[in-house]
Amino acid sequence: MPQMSKSPLLHPRNPHQGRYDFGKLIKACPELTNFLKANPAGDNTIDFSDPKAVMCLNKALLAHFYQVKNWQIPEGYLCPPIPGRADYIHNLADLLAKGHQNKVPTGKSIKVLDIGTGANCIYPIIGSQSYGWQFTGTDIDPVSVKTARAIAQSNTKLKNHIQLRQQHDSTAIFNGIVTSEDRFDVTMCNPPFHASLAEALASNQRKTKNLSKKNFKAKGTPSNRQKESLNFGGQMAELYCEGGEIAFIKRMAKESVKFAEQVCWFSSLVSRNENVRPLKILLGKLGAKNIEVMEMRQGQKISRMLAWSFMNAQGRCLWAENYWK
Repeated sequence: MPQMSKSPLLHPRNPHQGRYDFGKLIKACPELTNFLKANPAGDNTIDFSDPKAVMCLNKALLAHFYQVKNWQIPEGYLCPPIPGRADYIHNLADLLAKGHQNKVPTGKSIKVLDIGTGANCIYPIIGSQSYGWQFTGTDIDPVSVKTARAIAQSNTKLKNHIQLRQQHDSTAIFNGIVTSEDRFDVTMCNPPFHASLAEALASNQRKTKNLSKKNFKAKGTPSNRQKESLNFGGQMAELYCEGGEIAFIKRMAKESVKFAEQVCWFSSLVSRNENVRPLKILLGKLGAKNIEVMEMRQGQKISRMLAWSFMNAQGRCLWAENYWK
C-alpha cells in the first residue's frame, strides 16, 4: 500500500487515519525527504519494500504523533506497522472503560504488562503517550531489552512511564516476571505468528514480492532490496515459536491462572480466526469469568484481540475503584 487511504476501519481514536501527511512528517523527521517518491498518480509516497524507507517513516510517525525523537532499532529486528499497533492500544482502552463507567482510565495508576516488547518498544510508546499509562515491557532477547530501555531512557516523555524486565526462562511468560508485589490492570501480547523459521521466511518473501509489485520500479537492484527486507522482518523470538501462535497463547492462558488475582485483564492478539474458538474453550475450562473478542481491521488485514479475566463484573468494578485514581 503506497499510501494510506482514508478508512473507517481503524479505531476512531487512532490518529493514523487517512493519508500520510508527508509535509508534517518531514517537519518532524527531515531525513524522510530522502525516501519520498511520486506514485503513478503523482502523490508522494515511499517504497514500502525498502526497509530503510519504512524505518525512516516509523521514525517520522513516532516523532510527529508521539513526540519521540530518539528511536532506533538494531538491524534485523522487527520494524512494526504503527497504525495497526495503535489499534491494539485503543481497543485495550475500550476494554478497561467497560469497568469504569465507560470512561477510558488514564494516567500512571493504569499499569500495563507488555509481553514480548521487542527492540522497537512500540506498544509502551503508543500507550504511554496516548493515555499516560505506566508500562512494564518484557522480552526473552537481551538485545531487545537493552534497546527498548535505551529508547525509553533517551526520550524525556518516556523515561518515567516505561520500565523493562528480562525474561530469562524461555518456557515462561509471566513466571519470573510478575512478582508478589505486582498488580497489572491489563497484560498485552503480540505473539509469534509462525510455527517455524522456514514458514516465517516464506511469508516474509511473499510480502516482499507483493510490495515490490505494488510499488513502482525504483532505482537500484530489486533483489538487493528484497534481501534487505528479510533483515528487517524480525528475530526468531519475534517471528515464530514451536506450534505457532495458538501454542503460545495456550501456554499464556494456562500460566495466567496463577496470577488471576494480580491481573484484572489478560489479552493477546490472535491473527488466525480459526484459533479463537479453541482458545475460548480452553479459557472457559481454566475458569475465566469473562472472555472478550474484539476485531480489528487495517485495510484487508483482520486481526482480533482476545481478552480474559478471572474476576466477575463486580470484582473488576471494585478493582477500578481501588486502583484507578
